[in-house]
Amino acid sequence: MSAFRIRPFKEGDLSPLVKYANDPSVADNLTDAFPHPYTEADGRAFLERFMAHEPPQVMAIEVNGEVAGAVGLHPQSDVYRCNAELGYWLAKPHRGKGIMTEAVKQAVERGFRVMPHIDRIFARPYGRNVASQRVLEKAGFTLEARMAGTFIKNGRKEDELIHAVRRSWVSGHRMA
Repeated sequence: MSAFRIRPFKEGDLSPLVKYANDPSVADNLTDAFPHPYTEADGRAFLERFMAHEPPQVMAIEVNGEVAGAVGLHPQSDVYRCNAELGYWLAKPHRGKGIMTEAVKQAVERGFRVMPHIDRIFARPYGRNVASQRVLEKAGFTLEARMAGTFIKNGRKEDELIHAVRRSWVSGHRMA
């Protein structure tokens, strides 16, 4: 596995962020809020938004000294206030090397540590995104539900899979 770490984003991350986020395969597996093409203006807006959070909600995935992805936890509100949604992406040259699984594990452990009110972290990959599903399984998540055709992405109906991990599983060392 390549050397990597998760860390807060910083202003100097703009160039590699834009370079890797502009890959259509990144946007194709995220919500429509993640633009393609991904411009410098998009990168600046992203950095402004997420560098302002304390503690940081979205962390950079740095591989060999360069930002090559992101992993974030988004706390929910109202009746979902004890939940956080996990989102993540990794640059194509670094996929398939175990980096994303380890980054997700670190993000989950960090999330439960810095957000003591969160009991459940969930992710919702598209049904066709088998690689993302494998990342979640290897990181200790359990498939809770599969809902047919609930997402529309690039004109395609997509199944919504809900995977989750709970604080008690992590503290009980259930994570793989």
